[in-house]
Amino acid sequence: MTTLLIKNGLLIDGNGGDPQIGSVVVVESNRITFVGSEENYPMTGEEKVVDAAGGAILPGFIDTHVHVMMEFSPIAERLATPFSLMYYKAAKYLESTLHAGITSVRDALGADLGIKKAVEDGLIAGPRLQLSINALTITGGHGDGYTISGNTTDLLPSDYPGMPNGRCDGVEEVRKKTREMLRAGAEVIKVHATGGVLSATDHPEFTQFSLEELKTIVEEGHFRKGVKVMAHAQGAEGIKNAVRAGVHSIEHGIFIDDEAVELMKGNDTFLVPTLLAPVAVLETAKDVGMPDTAVSKSREVIEHHKASFEKAHKAGVKIAMGTDAGVMKHGTNLRELGLMVEGGMTPMESIVASTQTAAACLGWGDQVGTLEPGKLADIIIVKGNPLEDIYSLADNDTVQVVIKDGKFEKNLLAKTHI
Repeated sequence: MTTLLIKNGLLIDGNGGDPQIGSVVVVESNRITFVGSEENYPMTGEEKVVDAAGGAILPGFIDTHVHVMMEFSPIAERLATPFSLMYYKAAKYLESTLHAGITSVRDALGADLGIKKAVEDGLIAGPRLQLSINALTITGGHGDGYTISGNTTDLLPSDYPGMPNGRCDGVEEVRKKTREMLRAGAEVIKVHATGGVLSATDHPEFTQFSLEELKTIVEEGHFRKGVKVMAHAQGAEGIKNAVRAGVHSIEHGIFIDDEAVELMKGNDTFLVPTLLAPVAVLETAKDVGMPDTAVSKSREVIEHHKASFEKAHKAGVKIAMGTDAGVMKHGTNLRELGLMVEGGMTPMESIVASTQTAAACLGWGDQVGTLEPGKLADIIIVKGNPLEDIYSLADNDTVQVVIKDGKFEKNLLAKTHI
C-alpha cells in the first residue's frame, strides 16, 4: 500500500479554524490517515513525499449546482449538433471541472446514470457526481423549452433512454414524474419552483407548482428512498412555498425576503446562491448567443441577487457554494468564492461554504469536505495563500495538485515525488 505524505504547505482543513503551518496530511490508499504536526507523525521512510512548495493544502472543493452535460450555445448550433456529441463534450467539461480543484459536484439536471458510471469506472476523468437526472417543471414554466415562435428548443435533449422528460402538472403527475426520476437513478430530486432567467416564457418571480404539488415531490423522495429535494427558486413566494414543503436546498434565491430567511433558518434549509450565473450571462451574451430575454432579466435581477445573498448570510442561513456551471464555462467555478466575499463573507467563510458546508448539503459530510482522518483523500494544493487573495483561485493554474480518492488527477509541482 502506497503512503503519501503532503508537507510544506499552509493547512486549511475546511473546518473554518486557523490555518496551520508545519502540519502534514498522510494518505493510505484512498483515505486520509493522519492530519497534524509533522513532529507528531512517525516517519517510516517508505512514504512518498509531496512537497506543497509553500502553497496551501485544502480539501477538494465541492460545487453543489452544475450542469456537466452542457455549455450554453446558440440555438442554431444546438440544432446542428449530433445527439451523441454532447457526451464527448461532457468528458471535457468534467475534466476541466476536476482540474479547477472541484472534486465533487451535484448535477442539477442533464447528466444520466451512464455519465456517473463512466467517471466511477475510470473511463473519463471527473469529479464524483450526485445526480438529479432531470428537473421537474410545469407546462410553460422554467425548463419547458417552448419558445414564443411555437417551437420547442430545450437546452438539453430529454425523453431518451435514462432521461425522462420533466414536464408535469398536478399532484398525481408530479408524483409519477418523481418516481420516474428515482427509477432513472436520481440521488436528489430537482424541481423548478419558480420561473427563471434563461426561460423565454416566464419570469424569475413567477411561482411554479402549488404547495401541495411540492409537498408531494418531497414526500416521494423522502418516503421511497430518503432522497432530498433541491428547488430552483428565485421569486420570494416560490422560495417560501419550497421551504414550507420541506425542500433541502434553495437554488439561486434571487428575491429572498425577511420571511423567507426566517423560514429557511427554522427549517435548516441550505441556500445555494450561484452568484456567478447572472454575471456570466451578461459577460458572455454576445459570444454564446444568449437570448435577449435572458440578458434583460439578468440585468434586472443581479443587484437583487447580491442583496439577497447578503441578507441570508448576515442572518446565518447555511450557504453552500454552487455556480450553475454550464450557463458559463466549466472550470471557471471558483470565481464564485470571490463573489461570495464581495457579498460579505470572509475568505475563510467562502472556503468553508465550498468544502464543509457543501459536503453537508450533498449529505456527504462524513466522507468529504474536510481534511480529517478517515475521510476520502480529496485534496488540492494551490499556489500562495487563498485567504490573502481569494480571487487567485479563479485562475486554474493556481491549483497545482488535485488528488481525488487518493489518486493524482493533476500535478503541476515539479518537486512532487510520485
